[in-house]
Amino acid sequence: MSEEQTELIYGKNAVIEALTAGNREINKILISKNIHSDAKLNQIKELAQKKGIIFQFVPGEKFQQMGLGGEGVAHQGVAAQISPIKYTELEDFLAEKHENESLVILDGVEDSHNLGAIIRTCVCAGVSAIIIPSRRNVQINSIVEKTSAGAINHIPIIKVNSLVSAVQKLKNSDWWVIATDASAKDNYYSINYTDMNFALILGAEHAGVSKSLIKESDFLVKIPMLKDFNSLNVSNALSAIIFETVRQRLTQVV
Repeated sequence: MSEEQTELIYGKNAVIEALTAGNREINKILISKNIHSDAKLNQIKELAQKKGIIFQFVPGEKFQQMGLGGEGVAHQGVAAQISPIKYTELEDFLAEKHENESLVILDGVEDSHNLGAIIRTCVCAGVSAIIIPSRRNVQINSIVEKTSAGAINHIPIIKVNSLVSAVQKLKNSDWWVIATDASAKDNYYSINYTDMNFALILGAEHAGVSKSLIKESDFLVKIPMLKDFNSLNVSNALSAIIFETVRQRLTQVV
């Protein structure tokens, strides 16, 4: 695998998760000579040695040369050259058996940090997959990987050309579709999420879910606001709704 065929991830947690998951090929790991050793750095070196992956100590300036010296880039002195994420085909996902599972569909989410946080939340909440469009949505990049703290390696990501077409295929496969909409009549906790496969659609923070997807949805839900203020950050909105579904399912089990 040449450097041209790799992507760059950075941050100790992201690199550890990539090493642990083992589902993507790692070309080499770069460690800054300027950082002090700690438990996580030792873990990275031990995992790399066990897997036969090269790790190199490089000057701190090397990270700036790789474009990791910008404001807000917390590389922690560790980066890895890794194979690109392998997207899952929607048809392959639907061919598997699913029972009382959840999907998250993102419509126009533009911020990499939001997408990374969403991925992390979805993994923690047991979401089965995330669907993103190939256009008008942030794609998987190094910021997403860092913000997800490596969770990207633990959930299928499905990229589609048309979200409307994807939603129609889901409905034809007995998935219920739930969209968030500020003008919805039902609060998100009024819906019974148990005993069904459902896909939850969230839109961009300002534009919301597109009208074409609203039309295809079986339910519309909102998060009630006690102040006349802008809506929640999309990753926070997802957390509120998806963990209500977790609460309902855990309560049902008990």
